[in-house]
Amino acid sequence: MIRLLVLLLPVLAAVVMWQVSAWSLARRLDKSATRLKDPLLLAGVDRLAAAMELRAIPVYVQEVPTINGLAAPDGRVFLTRGFLRRYESAEVGAEELLSVIAHELGHVALGHSKRRMIDFAGQNLVRMLIFSVLGRMVPFLGPLLANLATRALAARLSQQDEYEADEFATALMIKAGYGAEPQIRLFEKLDALTRQGPRSTPAWLMTHPETRLRVETIRRNVAKWTGTGSKPPSAPPSGRLQ
Repeated sequence: MIRLLVLLLPVLAAVVMWQVSAWSLARRLDKSATRLKDPLLLAGVDRLAAAMELRAIPVYVQEVPTINGLAAPDGRVFLTRGFLRRYESAEVGAEELLSVIAHELGHVALGHSKRRMIDFAGQNLVRMLIFSVLGRMVPFLGPLLANLATRALAARLSQQDEYEADEFATALMIKAGYGAEPQIRLFEKLDALTRQGPRSTPAWLMTHPETRLRVETIRRNVAKWTGTGSKPPSAPPSGRLQ
């Protein structure tokens, strides 16, 4: 029983930490976010909602200068003010920005926030198990190897979520009548927009896949759906977002 409790404690601690983090993020967003007001983008959001058989999709603007989109754990979708400024300066088109919203809707509809909470709990358990074994064998390297292993696991799971959200966004953009090209164009601009040069972090430790690989995957998905006569996956689903 004691051994079971020892194993469960890091899992319970991780769940509590995740819930506190989600609550803190929601409060920060409440203070720093406003509803999206741009008429052209709102018309596009309505088309995405119609493609998902939803009455409306509320989209918010997070008042920060970075270029990003966000799916909050409570299901809300956000664009940053920095992204909107690039849209207002014509560096990013309306349809390209809609592909970001479609991607974040993918995270919400596919339940990635809930899954990441479970993944986080599992990673804590893996870290503890590796540390307990390697800590005895190699006392100085044990903690380092345990952290490296859990970082690699977290990166792999995060990249999988990003590929799934990309696929959802492609299917949704096609269903809404925009096609996949806006999504591809945005990715081709993304590294320049965010001023990211060559990355020093190994690919297997990155939370997001390389932009080039994401574009290649989107093109393969489109070719598969059109070349074989098959339809995009059941996502985007009708009904309510999770």
